[in-house]
Amino acid sequence: MDNKMSRADFLKLSAAGLATLAVSSNAMASEGGKKEKKQARIRVAGVGIGGRGAGVLKDIENDCDIVLLCDTDHKYAENTFKRYPNAKVYWDWREMFEKEKDNFDAVVVGTPDHTHCIIAANAIVMGKHVYCEKPLTHTVYESRLLAKLAEKYGVATQMGNQGASGEGTALACDWIWNGEIGEVYKVESFTDRPIWPQGLPKPTRVDAVPDTLNWDLFLGPAPYRDYNEIYQPWNWRGWWDFGTGALGDMACHILHVPFVALNLGSPSTVQGSSTSLLTDCCPNAQMVKYTFPERGRIYSQWLPEVELTWYDGGIKPNRPEGLEPGKNLNINGGCSIFYGTRDTLVVGTYGNQPFLVSGRVPDAPKRYRRVPEGMNHGQDWLRACQEKAENRVKSNSDFSICGPFNEMVVMGVLGVRLQSLNKVLEWDGKNMRFTNIGPDETIRIMVEDGFSITDGHPTFNKTYTDPMNALEFANKMIKHEYREPWGKLLPEMPM
Repeated sequence: MDNKMSRADFLKLSAAGLATLAVSSNAMASEGGKKEKKQARIRVAGVGIGGRGAGVLKDIENDCDIVLLCDTDHKYAENTFKRYPNAKVYWDWREMFEKEKDNFDAVVVGTPDHTHCIIAANAIVMGKHVYCEKPLTHTVYESRLLAKLAEKYGVATQMGNQGASGEGTALACDWIWNGEIGEVYKVESFTDRPIWPQGLPKPTRVDAVPDTLNWDLFLGPAPYRDYNEIYQPWNWRGWWDFGTGALGDMACHILHVPFVALNLGSPSTVQGSSTSLLTDCCPNAQMVKYTFPERGRIYSQWLPEVELTWYDGGIKPNRPEGLEPGKNLNINGGCSIFYGTRDTLVVGTYGNQPFLVSGRVPDAPKRYRRVPEGMNHGQDWLRACQEKAENRVKSNSDFSICGPFNEMVVMGVLGVRLQSLNKVLEWDGKNMRFTNIGPDETIRIMVEDGFSITDGHPTFNKTYTDPMNALEFANKMIKHEYREPWGKLLPEMPM
């Protein structure tokens, strides 16, 4: 696969992983991840282990040896350091990779979004297996890079969308693939996030950097900015340079079923809208509409053109007809509603609690790969780490699946950030570019709302950036220009 990838090739990349999921239940019962023989335990290094990284390590701690720990914030990571007192501690993953290259087999990446790719990519090139928290990467280019690197180096990979290994996800996919709801022509999804601050102007106050934080390492490849306590350790999700807002955070949990069950691949168009859009901070609420062209068949089920619309920040889609009054669709933080020609399917966050609006409970063949009994999402990744590349049963969110999936998610972020162009944006997934942004089009983005009330009278004083070239802005969001020296550390895209 080269950089000029056709739509068919793009679909093959996700289908390579989808084929792992869409196998017969009999085959999985006999071959689905059984260890051929007793093997040495996987030695795991954790990078970014104060938040979600800590949770992943807890999920797998009984089935591996956690030997190395790395974090830029030693106060936030303190409890994890105490939990694994025999692990060697580092501030900088670069130093750890260099000094300990022979002392670990796999890496858990739980850092902020903007550093996922550079850490995971370097680990893969070293031949290390990688578990990376969601969203897989900050940009479209980074997602494709990780998928292609993982394929080239034959390592076991997994993104941290745990619902991909759940029975609810499996049932929803089985029902759709068996034609239980007919041809799906529309999907609407929402989350109740964000639950962290968004819609804020860039702070002007410069705070003193705590002794327990290496701020420059936290920034990594992101543009330099002065430290303010609002940015981290958790609120980074709401700032564009570090996170991807509610869409990047929760779509990987909520849109996994639509992506896999409908074999979505790359969208053809996207359009976004939101509450006030600012230069530095994600909006309080947003809506993103994707269009996907027809995609042939999966089993006997035809996949026509489909529209997928995302809502967050308190905005929800209309309730489907026939849904019982009072039924709450906020299932563990949101849901997806599949509109088919025969029935309507509702699937909660993490694939939980799928049900048909009609009330039917289908009995469909088990085609989606079930994780071996007793294993969680992280343990299934460890199982894949133990298997040889040539006969490995891939985990349910292997980079061959979640790479193309994450491309779709973060491309939607661009739909929001380019909304002032006032057009439906046409997307060329093969070449990772928008095709209908002219070379001379410009955008301006709000720096600060500036609304105030004085003596009962409102004052509107919005300030904006100078006009920016829209195409250049879009291209930099598709593929970031890393701050040096970080740019030199990113591996090249495999041909």
